[in-house]
Amino acid sequence: MMTTGDAALRLGIDLGGSKIELVALDDCGRVLLRRRRPTPGGSYRETVAAIGGLVAAAEQDLGQRGSVGVGIPGAESTVDGTVKNANSTWLIGQALRDDLQALLQREVRLANDANCFALSEATDGAAEGAETVFGVILGTGVGGGIVVRGRVLAGANRVAGEWGHNPLPLPDEESLPPAPCYCGRCGCVETWLSGPALAADHLRHGGEALTAQQIASHASDGDAACEATLRRYERRLAKALAVVVNILDPDAIVLGGGLSNIDRLYQSVPQLWQRHIFSDVVQTRLLRNRHGDSSGVRGAAWLWNVD
Repeated sequence: MMTTGDAALRLGIDLGGSKIELVALDDCGRVLLRRRRPTPGGSYRETVAAIGGLVAAAEQDLGQRGSVGVGIPGAESTVDGTVKNANSTWLIGQALRDDLQALLQREVRLANDANCFALSEATDGAAEGAETVFGVILGTGVGGGIVVRGRVLAGANRVAGEWGHNPLPLPDEESLPPAPCYCGRCGCVETWLSGPALAADHLRHGGEALTAQQIASHASDGDAACEATLRRYERRLAKALAVVVNILDPDAIVLGGGLSNIDRLYQSVPQLWQRHIFSDVVQTRLLRNRHGDSSGVRGAAWLWNVD
């Protein structure tokens, strides 16, 4: 099988629920090629074949064989190496790494997609040069990944960084029953801080059905109800991230996902989290991602940046 020394070409795959994206990077992180195709939802065999086809076509076009890293919406079980915790449910219980290695005839590295995002931003993104980085995904769901000294920290159970499935600390709306989460628990951070959660909160308090992006836009135009919704969101985000700082104490937290485009978060949240962090001074930086929705696929390619 192929090892890191066989080629400088790094191929990254982002295996999403609706699309599979491939990027080819050189040693300097320059994009040599990018391809996308729809994910064959519901079919594991077709998903594996689609990844194989993207890799084969990219290598043929570039005239070079490369290393392969794959970001997945889940994790690998420490018991048997099969996929667990995947919202693309057709992957669960499948030996994805083994099947890709057999198909591609080389070693393949897999990581959770939030870990790939964190690795991308720690390698040549917003947190380049930082020793400890926590990468946050604020989108349809809420995820997180940890990188220490340029390496993904997967954890003993392969769930390091999964802050989205911890309860939100001390919610102000204590009279509300905690919302159910798809993971089977209630009151998870994800049920308060995802895009759909922000929209649901505004509907509950403001009586209007708006998307997260519309809420942010209307707040900037002076809409009082949208402003109040965003302030609740900022307060919750600050409390949830304060827990991360108290445990991990990262040099930088990088936000990704659709809600990372709300400009005011980067000023308001650090002002709010101070009261919840067990330190006289908070040096942790809250940063906007550099690579946007390409960060995850770049991080998959960078899985081969270290041995």
